[in-house]
Amino acid sequence: MAISRSSYLIHLSKDKKLARLLSGQESFSLTRRKHVYLYLCFSILSQQLSTKVADTIRKRFLKLYPGIPTPEQILATAHETLRSIGLSGAKANYVHNVARFAMETGMDYKVLDKMNNEEVIEYLIPIKGVGRWTIEMLLMFTLGREDVFAVDDLGIQQAMINVYKLDKTDKKRLREDMLRISAKWSPYRSFACLHLWRHKDNVPAV
Repeated sequence: MAISRSSYLIHLSKDKKLARLLSGQESFSLTRRKHVYLYLCFSILSQQLSTKVADTIRKRFLKLYPGIPTPEQILATAHETLRSIGLSGAKANYVHNVARFAMETGMDYKVLDKMNNEEVIEYLIPIKGVGRWTIEMLLMFTLGREDVFAVDDLGIQQAMINVYKLDKTDKKRLREDMLRISAKWSPYRSFACLHLWRHKDNVPAV
């Protein structure tokens, strides 16, 4: 189920610097996906990897199973098998942690869909290996949330430094400036992130 929001361009274009970036790009849409545990695994697979490499490892991961893998199947997959498709030892453990959490605590789409963004983060953050960035990617690309701002994402930081001529030497000040600028993009901050990633040509492969 896709959420088409070409009208978000009108709102984001009120920011004149962002408007210049948007003028050369096509609009985005966000998609809601039901198998939350699987896409959380994909987010882990893509951490600190280029889009191309992340896509390759995701395809290898899916080939391990006859269809869409269940949490039980993922947890039963040997650590060595996950390592063989290109996962680090830590990532193999984190994927197992996600599957175990889905089995024991629950990761039902309908339950998460009723939570706001911060409630989803608070619910999933206890999973070892799942940080705030990973959950923010899940919010955008799996739950289809329109108002997520990934302030700690390197690509977003680089794009905003370039577009807004921000000082990158003071990390605390940079973060404050990014949050201040992005506040006016609400309730469409996810779309702003997508355009900033496209500006840097590194939309996450999740």
